[in-house]
Amino acid sequence: MSGARDGKMSLSVINELDREQFAAALGSVFEHSPWVAESAWSGRPYASVGALHEAMMDVVRGSPKDRLIAFLRAHPDLGTRLAVTPYSASEQAGAGLDRLTAEEYEIFTNLNKTYVERFGFPFILAVKGKGKEEILEAMRTRANHDAERELSEALAQISRITGFRLADLLADE
Repeated sequence: MSGARDGKMSLSVINELDREQFAAALGSVFEHSPWVAESAWSGRPYASVGALHEAMMDVVRGSPKDRLIAFLRAHPDLGTRLAVTPYSASEQAGAGLDRLTAEEYEIFTNLNKTYVERFGFPFILAVKGKGKEEILEAMRTRANHDAERELSEALAQISRITGFRLADLLADE
């Protein structure tokens, strides 16, 4: 695709793509959920990467509850040893979650399990710039939230994660 600058795709090029190309270019930004990009396509042209991101988040926030919960469940457990998307693998590696000791892995596994049992979806956190200890503290704290507050926090974290991803992928003009 032409229109790349500094390894990033140009927003003007993204705005010109058909629905299928748009979804292919942006579909992986939202974890295993290309339907977010497909739904946001109709809002083109976007004046900025921020406007595109907000439109994509509006798609997520406007989803029926069952689709929203399925969307949240598509996110990986932090510190998992299962296969994750390239975005998640890179983000978790940056936080040191790919180098957990056996004891740390067990702590993360148990906290993830407790969290999922309580809320019905995995713990979601924008880990960029955070270390293992900060992540563990956030898990422990948020496990005590009520369901409504935690749903709101999970969406706020998804907004941060996807904002970082879009900024890495796209260039404003």
